[in-house]
Amino acid sequence: MRRKVSPPSAHGSPKDLASLTIRPRIGLGHWLTIALAVYLGLTLIQFVVFNDNWKWDVVFSYLFSQVIMNGLLNTIYLTVLTTVLGLILGVFTAWCRMSPFVVLRTLAILYIWLMRAMPPLVMLLVVFFFGALAPTLSIGIPFGPSFAEVPTNDVITRFSAAIIGLSVYLGAYTAEIFRGGILSLPSGQFEACKSLGMPPFKAYQKILGPQLIRVIIPSLANDVITIFKSTSLVSVIGYTELLTTVQTIYARNFETIPLLVVAVIWYLVLTSIAMFGQARLEKRFGRGFARRNPGSPKAALAAAAKEDLAGGVK
Repeated sequence: MRRKVSPPSAHGSPKDLASLTIRPRIGLGHWLTIALAVYLGLTLIQFVVFNDNWKWDVVFSYLFSQVIMNGLLNTIYLTVLTTVLGLILGVFTAWCRMSPFVVLRTLAILYIWLMRAMPPLVMLLVVFFFGALAPTLSIGIPFGPSFAEVPTNDVITRFSAAIIGLSVYLGAYTAEIFRGGILSLPSGQFEACKSLGMPPFKAYQKILGPQLIRVIIPSLANDVITIFKSTSLVSVIGYTELLTTVQTIYARNFETIPLLVVAVIWYLVLTSIAMFGQARLEKRFGRGFARRNPGSPKAALAAAAKEDLAGGVK
């Protein structure tokens, strides 16, 4: 008795097709890209590693020196305080910007308009030399007697001018980020919270806040990193941070490039830490919102396999 053996299917079952690995076709452009990447990599290594003009021995001798560490700590301290105050000011400005009161909306719009038109360096100089406009800061009745007065230069020091100038500048931009995040939420979310009788604070804490944070994290992280780099601008008002420290050192020993490399290395380190924190926050608040690529070949085969299997079960 002969048994009839059916030849194997050319296409295979849908389940087998879905498990196949899709490999892109390798053409001439792929090899040219690899060759260009190798060439640029070797050129970069030759320019950076084997170029004695960088003076890497000088770089590593100053990288962890005490004076550089003090300037780095001042930069971190300035960035943290500026970020906290700027975010608080941004939240308040966004609330005023979306307030039903015309006066609050107008003041918020004027503040954002002014900060967008003013460079951060100009803002720092205006705050630092504010004593030329108002020699004394007083509390009292306008056009009337004052109850307390203090010299402006006693209040606005180099450090306070840096904090005020950068915080006011950051607050305007974060206000628009917060407002954009709120506008991105569906209106039904707000209506549902109101129908449940939830107060605004609890609604933002439990329902609206996590969704809002997920939307605004990339933009906020970008602004925080920008402010971190903008702390180098406070050198114009004489505040000693990382860049000011580096400039003071190379003004004495004339090792300009190695000292600038030291500053760049620490800026890269702190920026990398900030980007790592951003990634962790995005992962934390992005749970349940992971996007899949429905247009990939493997996803299409998997979908077709599910449909065929479902049809076979029916």
